[in-house]
Amino acid sequence: MIKKINDYITTIINKLYSKKSTIEIKKKVLHTILKNDLSAELKDNEEEILFGCGCFWGAEKGFWRLPGIISTAVGYSGGETENPSYREVCTGLTGHTEVVRVIWNHNEIDLSDLLKLFWECHDPTQGNRQGNDCGSQYRSSIYTTSKNQLDKAKASKESYQKELKKYGFGEITTEITNKNKFYFAEEYHQQYLAKPGSRPYCSAMPTKVKFKTFKGANFKLNETIWSHYNWDISHCILRGRNTPIKNIP
Repeated sequence: MIKKINDYITTIINKLYSKKSTIEIKKKVLHTILKNDLSAELKDNEEEILFGCGCFWGAEKGFWRLPGIISTAVGYSGGETENPSYREVCTGLTGHTEVVRVIWNHNEIDLSDLLKLFWECHDPTQGNRQGNDCGSQYRSSIYTTSKNQLDKAKASKESYQKELKKYGFGEITTEITNKNKFYFAEEYHQQYLAKPGSRPYCSAMPTKVKFKTFKGANFKLNETIWSHYNWDISHCILRGRNTPIKNIP
């Protein structure tokens, strides 16, 4: 019965909104800041992962600034409806969450560094919301693309949970799974905060609890990198520059 109801709701959504994004961008779209093709195939030294940290506008900016990042893109993942549009996802009925697709050079930056930014840039204990944005599309999530990534993500969660409890936070609600489909969001959402006339907005509510380490961690970035992310400042991501941070040895 539940499956039939879900299928019925999906059918209604598909009839209501005919404009859909696709799993692949139909034309070549360059990253506004990094100038790389958003749909380019990965090279041997590159990996990808999907992070959900609330509204994807601010989350994407946080990741594209890190040294060693090849490209970022925003989109939808974790749901059942194929090729969802932004309007569909906003209904909360497709099951998707807003995510950032991060591609990095693993010779320059490690997944450990990305996980540090992920855990610190939002509150992973809020369930289906982030700040004032409510709904399952804003839930915290990590969608990995390999078993190694999955293991590290889970280990980092266990480690950060211990730190959060020291400061009175509840259980982490972050969804962590492997091999989820990624659907590109509409082009106007890509690198939104770097575009002229964009509305400066970020819903993330960082806990201000520092992420330390975890079993299997292999941090590669210089500690000075993190001075560019001051979670004590309200909406820190919005106040930072758009340009990538240089990793000075």
